[in-house]
Amino acid sequence: MVKAAYRKKVWESHPDLFPDDQKLHAESMFKSISEAYSCLESGDVKGQHYSRSGGYSRVVKTGVPRTYAYAKRGNAWLIGAPFLLIVLGTIGLGGVKANRAYNMQKQTFPSRNPFLP
Repeated sequence: MVKAAYRKKVWESHPDLFPDDQKLHAESMFKSISEAYSCLESGDVKGQHYSRSGGYSRVVKTGVPRTYAYAKRGNAWLIGAPFLLIVLGTIGLGGVKANRAYNMQKQTFPSRNPFLP
């Protein structure tokens, strides 16, 4: 599928198909398409900008750039805060309800056993 898309784009941007005034633009597009396909085919990243960050290979492998894959450090708590509040609220309210049920049962059925509270 990638190969078919590559061939289609190469055919659309081949410099010999364009007039002389548009050949430079078509040639640059042709080169960038060829370079992108060779990177996809070999898995190597030739651009210095992408090799420093590893962002290009991540986008190729996962389809998601790094900035969107992870929350920024300052906003990470915004993602975890609702989950934390739900968990703590459930534990807190569940503990109160269990304690109330225990006290009601203790009043209703007092124990004669000295070892039980």
